[in-house]
Amino acid sequence: MEVSTSKSLMLPLLAVLLFISQTQPIARAAKSSPLAYTNFVKTKCNITTYPSLCLKTLTPYASSVKTNSTKLCVAALNVAIKGARDAFVIVLNLKKQKGISLYEAAAIKDCIEDVKDGVYELKLAVEAMGHLGDEDKEFQLSNAKTYASAVITDADSCTDGFNDRKSTNAKLSSIFCPSEVSEENVSDSVAIVEVRL
Repeated sequence: MEVSTSKSLMLPLLAVLLFISQTQPIARAAKSSPLAYTNFVKTKCNITTYPSLCLKTLTPYASSVKTNSTKLCVAALNVAIKGARDAFVIVLNLKKQKGISLYEAAAIKDCIEDVKDGVYELKLAVEAMGHLGDEDKEFQLSNAKTYASAVITDADSCTDGFNDRKSTNAKLSSIFCPSEVSEENVSDSVAIVEVRL
């Protein structure tokens, strides 16, 4: 249960880390082929904690990202936003279910706020990535990393709420399945940022 929420929110950190890990430009000749684009994504994903998931999630964006780390980060963040929104809908639907205890209802209410915050923070991270051409590039990059890291905190708070209340409801145990991928990607992003710094 804990893994799922965090995974949905991990993609933003993956995006930021992928950007930061770009320390040397790839030769121009190698930049122009679809294989080079896929290899670029693969190279970035290989330094993450979940390289298979990273590759599966981001390879569809290879042709639009090309060999641009910023674009890859933004793509990863946008995928995480979608995952977080999906998780939000699931949590909202759980709120409407009958047979949940008062403790579970409180955990769901808290989780709704945590997921809303996560979506907002992911959007802020994307916005910060859009300002990397500004004079304050390092500041914007730091902001993107901070926002993406905050998403992990929100995901952990959400899952902790269910664990602390020891829910026995089987429907609640699958609450975060759609968000597992994103949290893992956020984790990967953090790892990539740390490698670069």
